[in-house]
Amino acid sequence: MVTLSSDSRPIIGRGPPLGAGLFFLGVISVFMMALDHRGGYLETVRLWMSAAASPIYAVVQTPAQVWNWVTGNFSDRERLRTENAQLTEQLRVTRTQLLRFEALNEENRRLREIREASQGLSERTLIAEIINVSVQPFRHMVVINKGADDGVFRGQPVLDAFGVVGQVMQVGKSTATLILITDTEHAVPVQVNRTGIRSIAVGTGDGGRLSLPYMTVESDVRRGDLLVSSGLDEIFPAGYPVATVTKVERNSADTFALVEARPLAQLDRDREVLLLWANKPKVPTPEEAIEAVKK
Repeated sequence: MVTLSSDSRPIIGRGPPLGAGLFFLGVISVFMMALDHRGGYLETVRLWMSAAASPIYAVVQTPAQVWNWVTGNFSDRERLRTENAQLTEQLRVTRTQLLRFEALNEENRRLREIREASQGLSERTLIAEIINVSVQPFRHMVVINKGADDGVFRGQPVLDAFGVVGQVMQVGKSTATLILITDTEHAVPVQVNRTGIRSIAVGTGDGGRLSLPYMTVESDVRRGDLLVSSGLDEIFPAGYPVATVTKVERNSADTFALVEARPLAQLDRDREVLLLWANKPKVPTPEEAIEAVKK
């Protein structure tokens, strides 16, 4: 029977002393460094060891690279989403500003047209903005933002850049109500620009149509004739465009012809109108009249 002997010495103490092993490894390391330094014999060994260690490095770095890719991808998507939202908001603001600039440019163009059209008509003019429109179907009236504080008076003529608009009907402290020439209760003395025939243009309640009920069948009026204000009512300046004749029907059995015209003023699109203070002709004194005759 074999009896196993027991050794109570510790395991570390069973081998060679640690100091001797450390010294032996140090001598081998110095020898290899000196050999490599002088002849470069270990270069190939390092290359093979580096090649062998590359898969290990790849495996070790793969989790970190995957994590960085995932977090970077989500970060880029979030950044792109934020930038897209910011650019969308900037585009919306820019478009709003552009529309505002276009509106201001259009408003400036209309004001220039009104000013150019009013030159020579009156010593004093005033541009007013339309702030309200009547909703009654046959009453064509608007409210402007000028009133008695601005010198507006009842019966004052109102124009735009294209023709006669109407006249002031009611005056408040800071606003005024205008009656348009297409209102059924409005009439304006007109004159056919081509022939000089005078008549009266009456509103029909239709925003695009005036009636000339007192034009006789013998009157020389044609479709396309320009109607201008005659100035006989001492309200509207003479010679300002009012309408264009669109319809002429004659019946020999009737006294008056059926004549209709289209207003030239942009009554359904105007935002600004022009108030006029008509120039009153100066009546010369007898001395001034005699002096004028002498000259």
